[in-house]
Amino acid sequence: MAWFLLFLAGLFECGWAIGLKYTDGFTRPLPTALTVISMVVSIVLLGLAVKHLPIGTAYAVWTGIGTVGTVFLGIWLLGDEASVSRLACITLIVAGIAGLKLTA
Repeated sequence: MAWFLLFLAGLFECGWAIGLKYTDGFTRPLPTALTVISMVVSIVLLGLAVKHLPIGTAYAVWTGIGTVGTVFLGIWLLGDEASVSRLACITLIVAGIAGLKLTA
């Protein structure tokens, strides 16, 4: 259950990271509110997950999920570059997340 909560926390981290782009500097009320809600949900879920997981592992996995998800959402939604080198680096992050999960 802790890993599932951590995964959800990572997804909400993607949500607030991408949401920041849509807030237009926190001048748009609805995107700003949704971004802040996503931030709070992400932190609460992370806090629940670390009750049962090592903090270093949980934090690294949380940020890794957020990083990988945000990169892919940036490519898909915002037209960010999808170069081979960027995707190779994301693959390394995914390998690190998998390694941390296997050793936790």
